[in-house]
Amino acid sequence: MAGRLIYLIGPSGSGKDSLLDAARPRLAERGCRIVRRVITRSAEAVGEAAQGVSAEQFVAMQAEGAFALSWQANGLSYGIPTDIDAWLAAGEDVLVNGSRAHLAQARERYPALLVVLLSVDQAALRQRLLARGRESVADIDARLARNARFTAQLLAGMGAGLLVLDNSGPLEHTVECLLRYLDPSAR
Repeated sequence: MAGRLIYLIGPSGSGKDSLLDAARPRLAERGCRIVRRVITRSAEAVGEAAQGVSAEQFVAMQAEGAFALSWQANGLSYGIPTDIDAWLAAGEDVLVNGSRAHLAQARERYPALLVVLLSVDQAALRQRLLARGRESVADIDARLARNARFTAQLLAGMGAGLLVLDNSGPLEHTVECLLRYLDPSAR
């Protein structure tokens, strides 16, 4: 029996990394692997625990077929290692921190993937982005407008094939909702 590919998406600042960190031990108990992405940024950069590589290393890895999925966003390159294919074939569930913009390509390669959209109240998201201090107010407002358009399009096009998790409240509540959704006995 093949495992399930769980494709976590959401806007920057929605708390994807926090959710993955908080859910990791309980997902591991259930035999679900959380994939460590390869990203063209320094390993010391603040954010998720990813494998940082140079742009040249990324291109070489991509040419060698090291990625099951890869994309570019916000000036960076992202890759999901091909290890996921063996894990899925062995019946293991695999959770990846994906890209909303790359969802169509991911669904093409993995038609049965489960999509989990992590959302957050727009006002709270704006405050989180401002607190990070990475972007100007104008850039944040543009990001929020793009996010609202993308979410509306996604909700209109996905219907029942999409779980929306609201991460505006306590993180533990979001973790519990994710675990309930992924529980095979609950389906």
